[in-house]
Amino acid sequence: MGKIAALTMVRNDDFFLGKWTEYYGSLLGKDNLYIFFDGEDQRVPSCTQGCNVSVIPRVSGNVRISDKNRINILSAKAASLLAEYTMVIGTDVDEFLTVDPALGVELPEFLLRQDIQGRNSLSGLGCDVIYDPSDSPLDESKPLLAQRRSALLSTRYTKTSVLCAPVQWGSGFHRTRKGDFHICEGLFLFHFGCADPSILGQKQADADLVSRGWSRHLSKRRRIIDTFPSLKYRDWESWTRKARRIQSCVRQIHLWNKPAMFNMKVKVRVPERFSSLF
Repeated sequence: MGKIAALTMVRNDDFFLGKWTEYYGSLLGKDNLYIFFDGEDQRVPSCTQGCNVSVIPRVSGNVRISDKNRINILSAKAASLLAEYTMVIGTDVDEFLTVDPALGVELPEFLLRQDIQGRNSLSGLGCDVIYDPSDSPLDESKPLLAQRRSALLSTRYTKTSVLCAPVQWGSGFHRTRKGDFHICEGLFLFHFGCADPSILGQKQADADLVSRGWSRHLSKRRRIIDTFPSLKYRDWESWTRKARRIQSCVRQIHLWNKPAMFNMKVKVRVPERFSSLF
């Protein structure tokens, strides 16, 4: 049986880092987690005990340049790990790759069962978890999907999250430089960047992020939260099947290996069977 590693890079995000290390550590073992701290001014929290931690000099540049430089570091690390591991999971610290609990199988077993012949990556269907006005602030002591059940089916978060070969990721893990997507049936990537307006507000007020050009991206997240209540809920089971089929076939005009979905905004309620995962 093969082995799987997971890696991420983080700066000033202890809330999601705690969730990330707990979730992937429980599945893969903390000794198979690789965490980069962006900046030598960062405090390494206790949740990383047992993980492989690297504190590196702050990755310089504006949002576009620094994102590219960060992913270059993570791609190089993944390439070296693939000499020892069968696969490497790469996600942002607020992203969680999971198998539908209805399948009755854990993430590592699911991934290692996949046919990777001729493929350099595997992807889960992207689910952008969005704050609803009826939601309470996120509580770190409770599972995330027990507190947030609303999401958009998102091409942006259908990422090349699992590398099976030492190829270069595009910024943010959104694609690989070589090869197309393989969106696995029953596999999902949940993103929580829009799950709490107070956490988002802290980022919008961060002078360092503002100086690096993050304001536009964070404002876009705020607009998603503001317009979300006006959308109608669609059926999870039927629309996740439809979205997976569409994204497996349709590509963005300017990027042949990034999935598209005709700009549809599909709002769904995540089934309760997911609520205790992370």
